[in-house]
Amino acid sequence: MKEICIPIPNFGEDEIADVTLTVGGRKVSYSFRVESFPWALPDGEPVNDTDEGAHATMEQIIALRAAIEQYDKNWELVQIYTPPRAASHIQVLYRKKN
Repeated sequence: MKEICIPIPNFGEDEIADVTLTVGGRKVSYSFRVESFPWALPDGEPVNDTDEGAHATMEQIIALRAAIEQYDKNWELVQIYTPPRAASHIQVLYRKKN
């Protein structure tokens, strides 16, 4: 097992959580950050997705990809959370590179 899940209650957007673990007698520190990126399309913009059951449009995916590519290179992408339908933002988890 290389990963453990640690629930952090009330962890807000744009906050940094510093986590220190003791593994085999040595301490290891990590910093995590949750970012929110726009997910809703502007009103009136056509959706080119033909699958009515799709959760994301190609336009949303392209916009998210661009935001991730432009993000601070000192942080690495860990997880993209699934937004609820009709969400205005999507949340992404980053870990600071050591």
